[in-house]
Amino acid sequence: MFVTQDLVLKFFFSKKKVIKNDFSIPTNTSIILAPTHRSRWDGLILTMAMGRRVTRKDCRFMVTKSEMKGIQGWFLKRLGCFSINQLSPSTSTLRYAIDLIEKREQLVVFPEGKINKYSKKLGLKEGLFRLAKLATKKTDSITIVPIGIAYSNISPKFRSEFCLSFGQPILINDSLRLTIKEFNNLLHEKMIKAEKIALHNVGR
Repeated sequence: MFVTQDLVLKFFFSKKKVIKNDFSIPTNTSIILAPTHRSRWDGLILTMAMGRRVTRKDCRFMVTKSEMKGIQGWFLKRLGCFSINQLSPSTSTLRYAIDLIEKREQLVVFPEGKINKYSKKLGLKEGLFRLAKLATKKTDSITIVPIGIAYSNISPKFRSEFCLSFGQPILINDSLRLTIKEFNNLLHEKMIKAEKIALHNVGR
């Protein structure tokens, strides 16, 4: 935490901003953070905004299997990441993710499924919704928090600026009657709305 938050982020970026938009950390509910994914810096920024120093909980990141290879994989594992095969997720990985949700840890899922550097319109993956619905069998409700992250440069450079903006949460429980497509459209709309606010604050 000291190295990543107090040294790396402070040294690399010239300005850091978090916009709450009346967002307050949900209590008595499980949380899944659903951010846009524009850079490899996103994980550190999320940890700054919603990590142990703010919520007293660590962010646990669900990432693709390819991202957990080599030195990067070693580093990501120590940041609280675990991998999933998007094409054929294993039962053990799903069980682990559901256990995190049930224990009210902070699970981070990037709904776009990969780094979307140029903000192309991508259909969100179905995994987040399916995982959340499975987890409702273990917990009463789950709060999905849309988040927009933006940088002053498309590819963050030394002394760039960044902004993180919280969107309006979505509550998932047994009574939710949205289809996967309807949910993904709603979530995407909230993510992009939050990202537009973040982009405005970094001059883009």
